[in-house]
Amino acid sequence: MSNSANPHLMSPAMKMADLMDLDFALLGVASRMGLTFGFGEATVAEECGKKDIDPETFLLICRVYAFEGYRPSRETLENANLQDIVKYLHQSHSYYMEVVVPELAHALEQTIEPCEERQKKVIWKFFADYKEELSKHFAYEEGTVFPYVEAVLGAQKDKQFTIGEYEENHSNVEEKLADLKNLIMKYIPHQCGQQDVYRVLFYIYTLEEDLGKHTFIEDGILVPMVGRMESHE
Repeated sequence: MSNSANPHLMSPAMKMADLMDLDFALLGVASRMGLTFGFGEATVAEECGKKDIDPETFLLICRVYAFEGYRPSRETLENANLQDIVKYLHQSHSYYMEVVVPELAHALEQTIEPCEERQKKVIWKFFADYKEELSKHFAYEEGTVFPYVEAVLGAQKDKQFTIGEYEENHSNVEEKLADLKNLIMKYIPHQCGQQDVYRVLFYIYTLEEDLGKHTFIEDGILVPMVGRMESHE
C-alpha cells in the first residue's frame, strides 16, 4: 500500500471485505486471528465481535502489515488488547511452523532434486539450520515470554524476569533466512528448474517480509505494552 495513504482510514465501521481488499497481506492477518472468510457486508466491528476480538487491536495489527513504517501512538498502545496481541503472535508461530516452513521445505526439495549430492547437502543444511533456529526462537517465546505476559495480565508476574530481558536478547531470525535466500539466488545450479527456483524464492521473500512485521509487533507493540504494565505495578 502507498505510504501516502492514511492508516487511520481503517476503522471498525468499514466493511471487512473492503479492509481485506486494501492489501493482500491482511488476508493472513484475518486468518491467523481466526476470522472466517465469506464476510458479506459485515463491518470490521461485527466480524471481530463474532470471535471476541477487539476491533481496534485487530486494526492495529492490520496497519503494521499494510503501511510500511507505521508506528502506533502511545494512546493506541494504551488502548490495545494485550491478550489479542499474544493470540496473534501465537497463531503466527503455528502458521510459520505448520504451514509456511513445510511448504518451503517441499518446494526446496523438489528444486534441488537435479543437484549433485554434495550440493543438495549444502543447501539442505542451510535450510535445516534455519528451521532449527526458528523453532528455538518460537519455543522460547511460547515457553517463557507469553506465560510471563499472561502472569503480568493476572498481576502475578515473575520477579526474576522482565520484558526488557526479552527485548535485549531477542534474536534476529531473519539473518539465516537471508543467507538461504542469497545461496539460492547466487549459487543454485543451472540445471534446477527456473520456475521451481522462483517458487522457492517467492516463499522465502514472503516469509522474510512477514517475519519483519511479526518482529515489529513483538518489539514495537508487545514489549512497550508489557513494559508499561510493569512500571505501573
